[in-house]
Amino acid sequence: MAEVHGLMDRLDKAVVRLEELLSTSCFSKSTGNDVVNGINGGVAPYVEAFDALLAGSLEQYVQNSKILGGDVQTHAMLVENAFKAERLFLVYASQHQQPPEAALESLLKPISEKILEIQTFREKNRGSEMFNHLSAISESIPALGWIAVTPAPGPFVKEMADAAAFYTNRVLKDYKNSDVRHVDWVKSYLSIWNDLQAYIKEYHTTGTSWSSLLTKDAPQEKDSTSAPSHPPPPPPPPGPPPSIDMFNSKSRDDVSQDRSALFAQLNQGEVITKGLKHVSDDQKTHKNPKLRGQAAPVRSPTKSQASDSSSRKSNPQQSHPPLLELEGKKWRVEFQEGVNNLVISDTELKQVAYIYKCKKSTLQIKGKINSIIIDNCTKLGLVFDNVVGIVEVINSKDVQIQVIGKVPTISINKTDGCHVYLSESSIDCEIVSAKSSEMNILVPHNGDYKEFPVPEQFKTSWDGSKLVTEPAEMMG
Repeated sequence: MAEVHGLMDRLDKAVVRLEELLSTSCFSKSTGNDVVNGINGGVAPYVEAFDALLAGSLEQYVQNSKILGGDVQTHAMLVENAFKAERLFLVYASQHQQPPEAALESLLKPISEKILEIQTFREKNRGSEMFNHLSAISESIPALGWIAVTPAPGPFVKEMADAAAFYTNRVLKDYKNSDVRHVDWVKSYLSIWNDLQAYIKEYHTTGTSWSSLLTKDAPQEKDSTSAPSHPPPPPPPPGPPPSIDMFNSKSRDDVSQDRSALFAQLNQGEVITKGLKHVSDDQKTHKNPKLRGQAAPVRSPTKSQASDSSSRKSNPQQSHPPLLELEGKKWRVEFQEGVNNLVISDTELKQVAYIYKCKKSTLQIKGKINSIIIDNCTKLGLVFDNVVGIVEVINSKDVQIQVIGKVPTISINKTDGCHVYLSESSIDCEIVSAKSSEMNILVPHNGDYKEFPVPEQFKTSWDGSKLVTEPAEMMG
């Protein structure tokens, strides 16, 4: 037991040392080539390349964020801290062999916490004038999880970076002709992920490159021919679970264990046949015609199989209590099902409404609020008076929205089936859609509504100087 505590102490000291070195030497350019970050021999080439990325595209993004100021600047500081945490991880990987899964989860925890902090900041500032800026970062920042992705971390980063395009396009649309500072901000932020993909392709093509050398902090392997002087200590206890289950390590453990068990059986050689039962000639059907007409006995399930099957059927999906409450300045309407008389009446201009996983329900929002978000809802009806910001529909199905007063923008993203009934005063509302289908806008016409489908198919052509995209004729 004392040896286990000694091992844990050494690991703790190693982590503390790396943290101190990061705080004092990260991004330092004055350190000599023979000693970098307090470690003789300098940093690994891929750490130096990562430092170049931080001093290049990341630094440019931070500077452009400072120019815009406000929430964008605060958010940029959180992003910079997340990259610093990732840099610390890469320094550790360059000096150590890949640790067991439990220890790896502990190493990844600081990065996952930084990612959560960035996304939480966006959720707490939904009323921000820079909400599209914050959303672009929040949607793409999970790309920092590439260090735990195999065998293709590069495509993973691209997929996460593409998630920002929906919001960066909004920023470009709003400021392209009015404020070039926001355009520069978008370009500098997207260049971070482009540079990171090139970096991964060169140094970590199939996953994080761990050191092939043992360090003094790692346990040394002993010669199998020599007798140990004392029994080996028990393995250290597993580390705490990560705060965000974004790396899905459990499935990799199960697969590796199953594969190891299979190989162990195959490697038995001739010994594997010792467990077979000898069958005499009178039990063989090809030598005993009387057995051919008999049906094989049907085995009834064993007790363990029956109990396992019944337990799977008896475990329903986890249910959540329905919710309709005001939390700070956010109205939360969650897990409502089959309720057709939901009403929010005591509203204020600074409040937002978040509607999550509601099914076969109807909600009416009276008065004027800042914004409304519909997320993961099915067969939901929403009626509202006035929204000064935006109404967003995300990952939903069969949603109907009726505007009584006025709304400037309605966004439909990853949704199948959305009908929007506009009022006379909301005719100039902008409809922004992406990755959605079966969208229809209904406008007032002679005391009734006239329905217009939103195009889902487009054609793009080159006009000699640029690409021109327009709805396909069938949707016209």
